[in-house]
Amino acid sequence: MTVETVRAFLSAHAPDIEIVELQDSTATVELAARRHGVLPAQIAKTLSLRVKDRSLLVVTCGDARLNNRKVKDALGGKASMLTSDEVVATTGHPVGGVCPFGLATVLPVYCDVSLRAFDEVLPAAGSTNSALRISPLRMAALVRAEWVDVCDRR
Repeated sequence: MTVETVRAFLSAHAPDIEIVELQDSTATVELAARRHGVLPAQIAKTLSLRVKDRSLLVVTCGDARLNNRKVKDALGGKASMLTSDEVVATTGHPVGGVCPFGLATVLPVYCDVSLRAFDEVLPAAGSTNSALRISPLRMAALVRAEWVDVCDRR
């Protein structure tokens, strides 16, 4: 169960952060925002991408969209989404539960500057019904993410 790998990561690096597990799915931005009582933009969605020959993660606001020009400028090429099977194999997390914590493989993580608009965001926590509350600055520090401007807000 991948929420356990996230729990182990947090236990080692941020024991004060608790995972919130709900009965119902929070696999989409809309479901997660409604169930956690926050704005959709506060849901920190993690995108699993391939740029050229490397896989990477981009964490962004729930209401943001990748801007192809910005991605190419910041990450060095056109991005494509990983398939569901590739997501699970690479991150260890299912689609809808992907987060930058407790990954199956070491991946570069990028945080979009859109996250800085909030004091607190909610990334998933390794399953389609789990999340955690964290400041975007702390999240980026914990996963050694690089800040980039690759998205546009809706």
